[in-house]
Amino acid sequence: MDELLLGVDIGSSSSKGALVRPDGEIVAVAQRAHQLSLPRPGWAEHDAEAVWWSDFSAIGLELTAAASRAGGRVAALGVSGIGPCILPVDASGIPLRPAILYGIDTRATEQVAALTARFGADVILARGGTPLSSQAGGPKLAWLREREPATWARTARFHMAHSFVIERLTGEYVLDHHSASQVDPLYDMTVAAWAGDWAAEVAPGIDFPRLAWSEEVVGRVNTAGEAATGISAGTPVVAGTIDAWAEALSIGVRAPGDTMLMYGTTMFLVEVTSGFRPDARVWTTQGALSGTVTYAAGLSVSGGLTAWLRDMTERPFEALVAEAAATQPGSDGLVVLPFFGAARSPIHDPDARGVIVGLTLSHDRGHLYRALLEGAAYEVRHNLEVLAGAGAEPVTLTAVGGGTKGGLWTQIVSDVTGRPQVIPEQTIGASYGDAWLAGIGTGAVDAAATWNRPVGTVTPDQATRDRYDGLYAVYRGLYPATRDLVHEAGRVVAS
Repeated sequence: MDELLLGVDIGSSSSKGALVRPDGEIVAVAQRAHQLSLPRPGWAEHDAEAVWWSDFSAIGLELTAAASRAGGRVAALGVSGIGPCILPVDASGIPLRPAILYGIDTRATEQVAALTARFGADVILARGGTPLSSQAGGPKLAWLREREPATWARTARFHMAHSFVIERLTGEYVLDHHSASQVDPLYDMTVAAWAGDWAAEVAPGIDFPRLAWSEEVVGRVNTAGEAATGISAGTPVVAGTIDAWAEALSIGVRAPGDTMLMYGTTMFLVEVTSGFRPDARVWTTQGALSGTVTYAAGLSVSGGLTAWLRDMTERPFEALVAEAAATQPGSDGLVVLPFFGAARSPIHDPDARGVIVGLTLSHDRGHLYRALLEGAAYEVRHNLEVLAGAGAEPVTLTAVGGGTKGGLWTQIVSDVTGRPQVIPEQTIGASYGDAWLAGIGTGAVDAAATWNRPVGTVTPDQATRDRYDGLYAVYRGLYPATRDLVHEAGRVVAS
């Protein structure tokens, strides 16, 4: 009977699973769509039972059946998920409220300011690697304690998507070092451990999970886990990690200078670097693999911009892409600031909002769709320039995710940034990286093995260079020119 590796990722708008042979061959895949809950402006949540566990159980049942049909069995499991998230649970592991999601949830701005003042921005950066922002987990724990005291009184511990699934499967309360390093400022990068003094002050009375590296086996599926998912009791489970880092592993981003650009609901960059050199403009975290450090940067919304336009115009993506492809580079002077869900790195402004400038009566759907893609590309260029300025010049840029399909968006990004992008053979994402981690952790896969071969390269079109350079200068001036007005508009509406 063939021994197969199972990887499952819990994403923002869908969960995906991949059943993989130890040589990287994909046997079967599965997917479940779900909704992102946005109950108030600045809030983003998931129901852990209805989304995280329900999706995982359904995918587990589907892919264990596929393994049986293929004459094999699931020999090891890896799980990843969106993060950093904060899901409070009681002593029995029962969720007490919907999970508070990662940087797109900006509710804890007051706690970000208060904790920064309490501990000191420079000290937080030197100890934790990253300034506090809407991405940080610590302020969201503080928000929960301050704003929902009844929930906090019952909170015994907290979870992210993958750690919640792992505890349900194995009974183990564990979190990988990378994910923990995004619970700023409660993890100390200098000693690779929880910052016990700060953790006790910010989140008193709750247990923090034991720490493991993403490839470490942390437990085995128990009988209840088998009944719910079809995965045999005794199957080893590795610690896993946050989805973007699992996706980076899926395309071989492991050595210094290797950089992933993930095209999804959000757009995210992960670059492996050498040593711990924090920079306030980006996130410096533990890598997914032991002994590595990464820089990360990201947009709050990217693919979500195109979904917004699709839903508003009731036009299929294929039609919108065709209209955008027929539009000249630069969208006839239409420029979009893509902060429809706040500004993440390198600006870190939770109150930033989207701005569209240059509209005329001659602009149509194709112009707007292309301008949305170009706006995201300009922000990618901004982040790549910051990474280079931090001493981490990207060597290889590898593109992954749903936005790579069709080629238009990747071509725009290469044209705007002036950088080639490698397209790997498999772009199914984090679940493939989860399966790889499961193989590494159990010894079924050699750590030096390369599953995912490049199959193409997107090269910049030099004919667009001058135009995009000029519009990029306009783009960079747009945020400082509109920031105060956008903030004031938000205050007026909130008053």
